[in-house]
Amino acid sequence: MARNHSKRRKAHDSADSGPRRHSGKPSRPHPRGGSHRHSEPEDGPVWLWGTHAVAAALANPARTCHELLATENAASRLPQGAIAPTLVTAKEIDHRVPDGAVHQGVALKVDPLEPLALEDLIDSGASHIVVLDQVSDPHNLGAIYRSAAAFGFGGLVLQTRNAPPITGIVAKTAVGAIETVKEARVVNIARALEQLGEAGYHTVGLAGEGKRLIDEAVDGAQKLVIVLGAEGPGIRPAVAKACAELARIPIAPQMESLNVSNAAAVAFYESSRKRFPQ
Repeated sequence: MARNHSKRRKAHDSADSGPRRHSGKPSRPHPRGGSHRHSEPEDGPVWLWGTHAVAAALANPARTCHELLATENAASRLPQGAIAPTLVTAKEIDHRVPDGAVHQGVALKVDPLEPLALEDLIDSGASHIVVLDQVSDPHNLGAIYRSAAAFGFGGLVLQTRNAPPITGIVAKTAVGAIETVKEARVVNIARALEQLGEAGYHTVGLAGEGKRLIDEAVDGAQKLVIVLGAEGPGIRPAVAKACAELARIPIAPQMESLNVSNAAAVAFYESSRKRFPQ
């Protein structure tokens, strides 16, 4: 079988193989100066910010953490035993994260998590997976991560191109879900859906032209993939053709569609109603 990824995921180093965490009391030197960044890098270390995002990253043994900045108040809310924070003012954090970032007094510089190959995601045993076809807005991506974690979707598949990197904006919106929902990157989304179908997943694409309602399409599926397309164009024709079926969400006729992250939450909820009975 042709592989749909350039390489399989390398095993993460163990927690004691490198200087990921440092115990000790908070220090108080000023962070190194630098110009205010207006955007985030697409590779190399990134800043995460916000209490939930940072706490989840600190708790993830797969994360390599480089620098933790926190106000005195925010530092008191962080998990004990994590990398020691450098105590700074909120304005000093402003100069290390993108404009407008609501950092809640804490920021953590980390290496990005290495994505899995699709084969590794399948082998991980994730029964419910999200596939995103060129969803490009980082806020939507973060919201989809959050809903995926809430409704038991263990993996999220993105294209190696035409998809945003997992940076601080995504992490803040996801409130920690990027640490628990496994990310995979593939070259070809349509081929990925074929591989998932061959592995026993029922692949359902959300589209207005779907013949069945989403609750009917997901009912009874033990291994399920939900496919969502970009705002506006939706799922591309080749990707739609690769789905086992297309399904729609019933909405009022005066509205054309839902925001992709809202549509994702509805679809995930429908798939979880019988899995997580109240």
